Amino acid sequence: MAVSVRPPRPPRRRLDGILLLDKPLGLSSNDALQRAKRLYRAEKAGHTGALDPLATGMLPICFGEATKLSGVLLDSDKEYRAVVKVGERSSTGDAEGEIVERSDATQLTLPVLQDALAGFLGPQLQVPPMYSALKRDGRPLYELARAGETVEREARPVTIAELELLDFAGDRFEIRVRCSKGTYIRTLAEDICRAVGQCGHLIGLRRTAVTPFWGRAGVTLDRLEASADDLPALDLWLLGPEEALRHWPSATLDDVRAQAFLQGRAQRLAGVPRESRIAVSNERGVLLGIAQSDAEGWLRPQRCFAPPRQAS
Repeated sequence: MAVSVRPPRPPRRRLDGILLLDKPLGLSSNDALQRAKRLYRAEKAGHTGALDPLATGMLPICFGEATKLSGVLLDSDKEYRAVVKVGERSSTGDAEGEIVERSDATQLTLPVLQDALAGFLGPQLQVPPMYSALKRDGRPLYELARAGETVEREARPVTIAELELLDFAGDRFEIRVRCSKGTYIRTLAEDICRAVGQCGHLIGLRRTAVTPFWGRAGVTLDRLEASADDLPALDLWLLGPEEALRHWPSATLDDVRAQAFLQGRAQRLAGVPRESRIAVSNERGVLLGIAQSDAEGWLRPQRCFAPPRQAS
């Protein structure tokens, strides 16, 4: 009897870079990450802020040493386009839940909506939704919500830097939002509807940008999978790790100072911005890591990157 033999898995490789993935509808962020990791045959990978399965758009994926920058991208501002259904509130705040409340959407007018949107600009406190991955006593809130439990959630500071009305069609509207980390667009949608005397829920969400990658388009999994057997073609979509820090102040070190930096030694440099986080590179433009400068110009390594692996 013939025995089928599974072909060996392609070897993993050291890969340092950032992929701006355009996550498709219906796929979890972790599933998208794992598919990209397999395509690139990467030893190490991580994403930088989950999108719900019902959301699409930019999901930066970090490979190799770039995973040390995941926290930087997680903390960065994001931009979204959101479509909100007026007159129906759902149990989850989005299209996945059951409708639990209704209101008369025909009473909403454009001037009232525009006035309400202006009130959501700037720093504010936002109560996270029950259907979120935040934890209470070690359990995600969404697990408690599915069990029918509701618990008090502490309001958290967020900032809405930009809020633009793109379309208004009576029982729905579309907005563009630029916001700080930790902002729940589902909650923002509900709060806006509440401010105009309505109930509502999110029916569409697309992340269009992540700082500092403004104006860049993501690549789809379908397009990547079309080049699945062509690693050089796949690698053309990768950005260098330094691209994640291009909006930061920077310092360039000669080889002697670069070696000292990678050994974790503090150094005093002239011309370095004081009391700032600094992107540190060598004279060849290779990112060495992240440092913190103090009031006297001392540069103290916070995160160092392993040097690129030399080809054998």
